[in-house]
Amino acid sequence: LFQPLSSHKPRKKKKKRKTKKASSGETLEDNDLEDIESLLEKIEDTNGLSQQTQSGIIADSRPLLYVEHRNLNPENELKRYFGARAVLGDQRPRQRQRQYVRSTWLTSPKNTWPRYSKTGIAMQLLDTRRGVQHFTFEHHREYQQVQFKFLDAVESMDPNNIVLLLQMNPYHVDSLLQLSDVCRMQEDQEMARDLIERALYSLECTFHPVFSLTSGTCRLDYRRPENRAFFLALFKHLMFLEKRGCPRTALEFCKLILSLDPENDPLCVLLLIDFLSLRAREYTFLTRMFQEWESHRNLSQLPNFAFSVPLAYFFLSQQEERSESERSQARERAARLIQLALIMFPSVLTPLLDHCSVQPDARVASHSFFGLNAQI
Repeated sequence: LFQPLSSHKPRKKKKKRKTKKASSGETLEDNDLEDIESLLEKIEDTNGLSQQTQSGIIADSRPLLYVEHRNLNPENELKRYFGARAVLGDQRPRQRQRQYVRSTWLTSPKNTWPRYSKTGIAMQLLDTRRGVQHFTFEHHREYQQVQFKFLDAVESMDPNNIVLLLQMNPYHVDSLLQLSDVCRMQEDQEMARDLIERALYSLECTFHPVFSLTSGTCRLDYRRPENRAFFLALFKHLMFLEKRGCPRTALEFCKLILSLDPENDPLCVLLLIDFLSLRAREYTFLTRMFQEWESHRNLSQLPNFAFSVPLAYFFLSQQEERSESERSQARERAARLIQLALIMFPSVLTPLLDHCSVQPDARVASHSFFGLNAQI
């Protein structure tokens, strides 16, 4: 299993030494950075997965809502678009001199953040039922006191009171979320995003040792008030990622939110996940989700899935690397599903044709199914 990796390792090390000599202590070359990144990703791929090394087989054997650690980092997605040097810049040397900080998956801590100290939040394992673990966040007495001060600050309608509270308690989660909303409304997107990342970091530092972001078998109950901050922080972070042009990373966070409570889906991310899948070109994931969940969740009765799934099949039919039989099968499914979608939601046709600048046929325009009556 690890043979191809071990054969690469000495070569990577030699390369690294050469560049260090050549550049006399300067940063590594671009392609070296990318080589090391790809090596780390390969090692991560082999950890805790099935014995097969072909990516297709591994992907199919994983649960639908399996979350990959590397896909939670927007830098990895941006590096794919723009290259390592454009994204990292001069970050690497500075990071080496930085004080030791805890390694986290949801966000990476920044030099500009205050030093982290325990906040008074803890995570407990409630029980394990049918292979699914149920967790909850708990607030200790000192955190509850800060929470009361926060509620007073909100009632005062003055954001400066929240700023003062954060100066005393820099990792109080609800204050970070609230101040982020204030910054977003004042068009300070950078600060708004930074505060959300800080809230996520604060919560991740309190995770229970067996709580797993990636397994898809850990549950949190949204109805419990202490858990809500985690759902909201993840959702707000997802929205910022989508605005930054990182749909693949946003999709991974969407899967994470859904995996925390797939039965109830308290934040209704099912209304969003298909859009992100199309944006990230993860057509296979979207069609697989539809196949696995349609029978018990009736996804075809949601207008977004009704139209996005045939679109995903259409895009799959355009992929030249697939066999002709696969492509024709995808074309047939796309045609059949778009017909069913238009029968179920006929009023969508006219606006769709308007957006595509297509003039509908007279029979369609006057038809009782698609005409003015259906619109009204």
